[in-house]
Amino acid sequence: MNAALPQPAGLVLVRHGQSTGNLADAHARSTHAEVVDVAERDADVPLSPLGRAQAEAVARWLSQDPAAPPVPEVLVSSPYLRAHDTARAIAHELRAAGHDVELRTDERLRERDLGWWDGLTGLGVRARFPEEAERRRRIGKFYYRPPGGESWCDVALRVRSLLSSLREEHAGRQVLLASHQAVVMNFRLVLEDLDEESVLRLDAEEPLANCSVTAYRGEAGRLVLDRAGDTTAVRDVRVTDDAVDDEPRDVQPRG
Repeated sequence: MNAALPQPAGLVLVRHGQSTGNLADAHARSTHAEVVDVAERDADVPLSPLGRAQAEAVARWLSQDPAAPPVPEVLVSSPYLRAHDTARAIAHELRAAGHDVELRTDERLRERDLGWWDGLTGLGVRARFPEEAERRRRIGKFYYRPPGGESWCDVALRVRSLLSSLREEHAGRQVLLASHQAVVMNFRLVLEDLDEESVLRLDAEEPLANCSVTAYRGEAGRLVLDRAGDTTAVRDVRVTDDAVDDEPRDVQPRG
């Protein structure tokens, strides 16, 4: 990032709360299924009850814990339902606590488009598209674009565009973004000037839990990493004993 550019005073990135798609994906993988049993299109997958509770917990943490990042002044969300409902739940809780927050959506925060691979597990991809699976293995996760979908580089272009808009529209403000696994990781790629190897290592070794918080503070005209994948807010959130917090890996149909 150019040190001379204006920046938000702080930037908080929240992966959406647990979705029904996360639960279906976990079940598909545990049963070695090829297809994830989700009726909705990816943009319409809702939060699970646990996911909603996680989002509300993030808002309480931001408004009540002095060790948390500053309370946001503006929330910008992916239009996908699981992320947008996460942002709405956070905004509702913050407003109830007396904070004046603005809520917007921006399609550049949407989940990575997996094209033909949408709704398939890794097993399903290898069974149904063996040539593409081999091409992905050879090219690598970062540069590979599924037919009809996006590569990580495509997502990074969206992130760079959005950061430019945030600098123009929200310089000096505290901003929270509600988005998805691959998008948050690409923010780290851009803001921390990571290379392919570094960001993929982070993705493999430090997967983002639902409603985890990655935060940057404004410092000398730059956004500097303050915390990554922080689960403090949601560590003790429970709804039912069988509601699990799943992190889909490899191919991510509902990330």
